[in-house]
Amino acid sequence: MARAKTQFVCQNCGTVHSRWAGKCDGCGQWNTIVEEDLLGGVGGGPGKMAPKKGRPVTLTTLSGEIEEAPRIATGMGELDRATGGGFVRGSAVLIGGDPGIGKSTLLMQAAAALSRKKQRVIYVSGEEAVAQVRLRAQRLGAADTDVLLAAETNVEDILATLSEGKRPDLVIIDSIQTLWSDSADSAPGTVTQLRTGVQAMIRFAKQTGATMVLVGHVTKEGQIAGPRLVEHMVDAVLYFEGDRGHHYRILRTVKNRFGPTDEIGVFEMSDRGLREVANPSELFLGERNEKAPGAAVFAGMEGTRPVLVEVQALVAPTSLGTPRRAVVGWEPSRLAMVLAVLEAHCGVRLGQHDVYLNIAGGYRITEPAADIAIAAALVSSLAGVALPADRVYFGEVSLSGAVRPVSQTAQRLKEAEKLGFSGAVLPGASADLPKAVGKVSKLESLADLVVQIAGRKLKAPEE
Repeated sequence: MARAKTQFVCQNCGTVHSRWAGKCDGCGQWNTIVEEDLLGGVGGGPGKMAPKKGRPVTLTTLSGEIEEAPRIATGMGELDRATGGGFVRGSAVLIGGDPGIGKSTLLMQAAAALSRKKQRVIYVSGEEAVAQVRLRAQRLGAADTDVLLAAETNVEDILATLSEGKRPDLVIIDSIQTLWSDSADSAPGTVTQLRTGVQAMIRFAKQTGATMVLVGHVTKEGQIAGPRLVEHMVDAVLYFEGDRGHHYRILRTVKNRFGPTDEIGVFEMSDRGLREVANPSELFLGERNEKAPGAAVFAGMEGTRPVLVEVQALVAPTSLGTPRRAVVGWEPSRLAMVLAVLEAHCGVRLGQHDVYLNIAGGYRITEPAADIAIAAALVSSLAGVALPADRVYFGEVSLSGAVRPVSQTAQRLKEAEKLGFSGAVLPGASADLPKAVGKVSKLESLADLVVQIAGRKLKAPEE
């Protein structure tokens, strides 16, 4: 009897090995390699079945009519913003987030909102029993809707259920790590089962026009568990972020084939579910101490939405041989660059000081336009002088110490004016300034900012 062919696949990154090993050569993780059947599921690969003659496909040109993708608007403004205007029919959306962050709560509220609009919604739970899901629906006020519920993990049974009756408009699978298929000879949660289940759900969505929303677990590093191939297969990838110490949650788009990839939706968690936050700037600035040194307000952009957030820095003398650099909400490598520029071009010596940097409210900044705000907060903390309470800061710092302009200056200033800020510190080459803007301090180099803050320290006793 012929011996069954097997392969060894890393459950973290999907790298295939010829034999078992304790450490994966692809990602460096230990004890993640599992033996799987080579003939089962997607892992079967080419050559495992009789070749089939292909059929020619119709070729067309780039010119022609363009139809806008039909969307299903949920009515939840923040969710629709993050998805680009609503769920696209026939698309597959992957939502990831930490355990207990509110993924199931968000999707239950979206399902109830669409059900009230006479859309056919099916919620398939693979982690919770029907009674548990019903308890959540009662708490969220969604028990009176016509959302159809099932607790199942077998892929074939789920597809058979979805194919019965009228085509569903929205299908929610919570979560993809629990799916298993009869065609894949491996345990649930393995790479082969994960790819087989996701591929089957995406195929159903494309063939029927139903919107498929898949919930995925995340690893310790914050990435969706399983191979990155799953993220490449779906049409949109959303991350539900938040800090357990704060009530707000952020739905961030990292991939979207039908809309922008840098939009965010902001929610506030309460005992009755998630509440939309229409103006997140007021939320991030709600507990601001205007007289404390080391605090600067950064005017940032998230897609088309301007967001004002407070940057907090603490510079303290250290007794250690190597000073500490602790960062929350920003890239540590970017902080190291700003510190190096301050020391090399501005004469600000921070080599004997611990530096602690925090973005207020647990918010995470990804754009380099925050360099000026970070530098202002650091110098303010070192000098012990508070920055003007009515100023916002934005601009990118180069390695030469020059300040470079950033995009969407007008939108940043308009948001600052709406929240009561009358001035701004920005790059000198900035264009497209609104006519009604107040006090503007234009910087040609980072040294100009240090001089401004040092001047405030000299004037402080007189004031």
